[in-house]
Amino acid sequence: MKKIFLFLFLFLGSLNNVSAEPVRIVSGDEKAKITIIAYESLTCSHCASFHKDVYPQLKKDYIDTGMVKIEFRHFPLDVAAFNASKISQCNQNESLRILESLYSNQQSWIKGSTVEEVNDNLKKFLKSEGFNLDFDKCINNKEIEDFVLNDRIEGTKNFKVNATPTIIINNEKFEKTLNYKNLKKTLEKLI
Repeated sequence: MKKIFLFLFLFLGSLNNVSAEPVRIVSGDEKAKITIIAYESLTCSHCASFHKDVYPQLKKDYIDTGMVKIEFRHFPLDVAAFNASKISQCNQNESLRILESLYSNQQSWIKGSTVEEVNDNLKKFLKSEGFNLDFDKCINNKEIEDFVLNDRIEGTKNFKVNATPTIIINNEKFEKTLNYKNLKKTLEKLI
């Protein structure tokens, strides 16, 4: 009996240390009728503006009601954004919260004239926000790195993404000016 208990304890305890395969950062019901894909770079000020000015109303009116889900995909424009993207994927239980925090506090961590300075600011920011991550392990995780890079490759290949944010609605590129009014008009036609 002790051996069985010890085996279960060791086996189940080791599951927490296994690096799970990265998954999409999604807000909303997986079965929603409308899927929005947002290709973003974590150092992009326009992406931060989307999270500040458009996403809250979109969330309230469409995501929280179950009509829309939004998938956040990575399209890093620089090394700092690439590292921040890897960080956002590292703790899957808090990925959405990390992503939202990185955008809403973007000016707190993107300071620095070198990647090392930005990384130091990112580490300090994550710690101040209470995110418990092994920064170096996250940054050096090859599986997460490939996941982030594949998002960028797929965005370019499938949707001709060349700037951020780029919004895709039900596999169609949103070509209008990105504001809530235009997004709402498009969504209403699909409901």
